[in-house]
Amino acid sequence: MSSDTSLAQRSRAELAPTRSDLPRWPITAMFAPFPLWWAFGTAEMMWIPLAGVMAVLLARRGDVRIPQGFGVWLLFLVMVAISVIGIDTPGRLIGFGLRAAQYVAVTVAFVYVFNARRTISPQWILGLLTIFWLYVVAGGFLGIAAPEFSFRTPLAFIVPSGLQSNELIQEMIVRRATQWNPDAWAVLDPRPSAPFLYTNGWGLAYSMLLPLVIEYAYRMRRDLRFAALIIALPISVVPAVFTLNRGMFLGLGVAAAYAIVRAMLAGRGRAFLGLIAVCGVGVACAVALGAADRVLGRVETSSSTEDRAHLYEETFLRTLESPLFGFGAPRPSWTEGAPSAGTQGHVWMVMFSHGFPALALFLAALAWFAWRTARAQHGRISAIHIVQVVLLVEVFYYGALPNGFMLAFLPAAAILPHDTPQERSS
Repeated sequence: MSSDTSLAQRSRAELAPTRSDLPRWPITAMFAPFPLWWAFGTAEMMWIPLAGVMAVLLARRGDVRIPQGFGVWLLFLVMVAISVIGIDTPGRLIGFGLRAAQYVAVTVAFVYVFNARRTISPQWILGLLTIFWLYVVAGGFLGIAAPEFSFRTPLAFIVPSGLQSNELIQEMIVRRATQWNPDAWAVLDPRPSAPFLYTNGWGLAYSMLLPLVIEYAYRMRRDLRFAALIIALPISVVPAVFTLNRGMFLGLGVAAAYAIVRAMLAGRGRAFLGLIAVCGVGVACAVALGAADRVLGRVETSSSTEDRAHLYEETFLRTLESPLFGFGAPRPSWTEGAPSAGTQGHVWMVMFSHGFPALALFLAALAWFAWRTARAQHGRISAIHIVQVVLLVEVFYYGALPNGFMLAFLPAAAILPHDTPQERSS
């Protein structure tokens, strides 16, 4: 037996899973059965107990590692916990508890994937998120085909009647295919939202998943899955256009422009031409579906841009009243009928609910994710890095908890180095 053969066998043995390795199934359970979690009414909460299982598995295995610099995110969570002192009603305490639990779930899932390198590879997690993307696209088509579709979930028979009057709980126990009111004064097309509560949640997920799906398709270009995705990708533009989601289009534009510039600066001609071709197909599909006219029509019949500007101004001014720790949770706006202060964007929620120091840590943590994933990919045009940049843009106008963070952080955890001498030299 040659020395090269012995070395190859030894390398395979080192990478082979052992009993002490962390299993894939908790991460699989987060995404693969997601339509069931949505139908049961538990999609917004199911990731929390699964994160609890991951925490137990991590504790049992021991030797838990975190990447260098991740402490910035942990400090942000400390500020979130302290801000509970601003809570003034039981209802807001329930909302605070749910958001805090979701933050912890995101953190535990990230640490789990980071420590599960022998079982969870970047390609595997891209494949899992591609399945999740297919669910998102299917939910979009459901909203187009049956805009008034709704049903009462099993959760309604479990939640105490006293809690069912809560707006968030009500949206969880009665599922709808669209965020649409046919009796509204401004007549707009149905806007798909399934399998999420809001259309903006659909747009956030689609814009963050699409780059990951394209990279997975490229990795599978010699596989039958490539042909299936080549068909599914242009078809997915249909529900995307019907969402009339300007923030989603902005996020996709940022992703495309950033990837093209990186390819051009790196001198990667084939990657540059491939990205131009993908963007061309996407734009052609959007034009064929009348995306520009639909979005402009919505702008003409909606004052959402001006309303958001006024709300953001109010949020900033009110945060000055409690700048260090915020108010713990969003509160009703000064303007009757307007969304609550501390909503319509995760940045504004963090600012209002947890204060300016927490906001600084939050933005620093997202910038750290973008920087570290760029370094981890050694100059490659990586979708995993690109979605960190997209998230950093979209948190200014979308709520990202928990879906946005999960979709960005988990792929990042699969590529970030462990900062050991062996990994630094590999």
